[in-house]
Amino acid sequence: MSALEENAARILPAVERAIAELRRGAAVIIQRPGGQAALIQASETASAEVNDTLKHIAQAEPCLLLTARRAAAIGITEAEPLISTTEVIAFALDGMSPEAVTYLADPVHDPLGINLRHDNFLTTDVPEILARSSVLLAKLASLLPAVLFVNLPDDSPNDSSEELARKHNLLTVQAEDIVSYRSTAAYGLKKVASVQIPLDTAEKTTVVAFRPKEGGVEHLALIIGDPDPDQPVLVRLHSECFTGDLLGSLRCDCGDQLRGATKLMNEKGGGILLYLSQEGRGIGLMNKLRAYELQDRGADTSDANELVGFDPDERIYIPAAEMLRQMGYDEVRLLTNNPEKVSALIECGIEVSEIVPHHFPSNGHNEFYLQTKASRFGHTL
Repeated sequence: MSALEENAARILPAVERAIAELRRGAAVIIQRPGGQAALIQASETASAEVNDTLKHIAQAEPCLLLTARRAAAIGITEAEPLISTTEVIAFALDGMSPEAVTYLADPVHDPLGINLRHDNFLTTDVPEILARSSVLLAKLASLLPAVLFVNLPDDSPNDSSEELARKHNLLTVQAEDIVSYRSTAAYGLKKVASVQIPLDTAEKTTVVAFRPKEGGVEHLALIIGDPDPDQPVLVRLHSECFTGDLLGSLRCDCGDQLRGATKLMNEKGGGILLYLSQEGRGIGLMNKLRAYELQDRGADTSDANELVGFDPDERIYIPAAEMLRQMGYDEVRLLTNNPEKVSALIECGIEVSEIVPHHFPSNGHNEFYLQTKASRFGHTL
C-alpha cells in the first residue's frame, strides 16, 4: 500500500464519521498534535440544553465560532484584531440566549431585537488550527459554517480529551485530517462504474462514476461521442445544480450550460463533461437555498454566500484534474466562461490549450444573476 493509500485509509473514514456525528447533532472532539483539543457541536443544533451539556463535559463556557465572512456580514469585524484567529471569529456566549446564537449563525433568522455588543468578543486564546478545522468540518458536513466550541483541559490525565471521549462516548478526529480531507479524497478517486446512457442531446454517452476508495464525495464523468485521445479534448467542468439541472430553475443558467455542453460536444464529435458534486459553488444544497432566500431580499449571489458565512466560491478542482488524468487526458480545450476554472486546472497540472466560450442569454429571470457572474466573479459573458 502506498503512502497516499495509507493516508486515505486513515483520514477519510475518520473525517466521514465526524461529519456524520455533526449532522446528527452530536458533539465531536477535535485534537491537534501535542494534546491540545476542543469539544465542538454544530450551531444548527444549538439550544440551552446543548450549551449546558457542553459546559458539563468540558467544565468550561463554550463560545461560538463564526467565519470572518459571517462576522463581517453582521457588522462585528471591528473587533477582529482582538482574536487570535485570522479566518474565524470567536464570540462569547455568556448570558446569550439560544435565539441570539441562532441569529448570529443563521442569516435567514430575523434579529428579534438582539443587541450585538462588541464586548461579547472573546479576547482569550482560541487555538487557530482547532478553530479553523472546526468550522471546516461544519462546511464539509454541508451545515452552516458556525460551531459551538470549548477548549478542553490538557494538563490533567483525569480530564484529558481521550478520557472525556471514552466517558461520554464521543468521536475524536485530528484537526490536520480535516484540513487535508478534500485533497486526500480527490487524489484517492477510483473508477467504480461505467455505463452507456443515451441522452436526448447526445445519444452516445458513457457515464463513468468515481469515488474515493475509503469513502467520500462521488463525481461523474460524461464521455460524449468518441474523444480523440491524441488531441486536446473538449471538456466542461460542471458543478451540480439540483434546482437548475433537475428542476429546470430559471434563477440560474446551469441547466442551459449542462444541456448546451453535451449538445455541442455531440456535434463536435466528442468531449467530456465532468459533473462535480459541488452544489451552490461548494456550499451544499441546504445552504444554497438559504442563500436564495437572501437573494430574494436583495443580495446578489456573491454577497448571499458571504452572508451565510462562506467565501463567494468554495469549490476546488483537484477532483476534475484527477479524473482527467485517470481517463488519459492531460491537455484540454476548456468549455467555460469562468477564468477561475482555467487557472485552477493549470495549477492542478492540466494544460489548457484553448478556452471555448460557453454562455447563454438571459431568460428574463436570471439577468441579475448573470450580471453578478460577470461583475463579481469575472465571467466572460
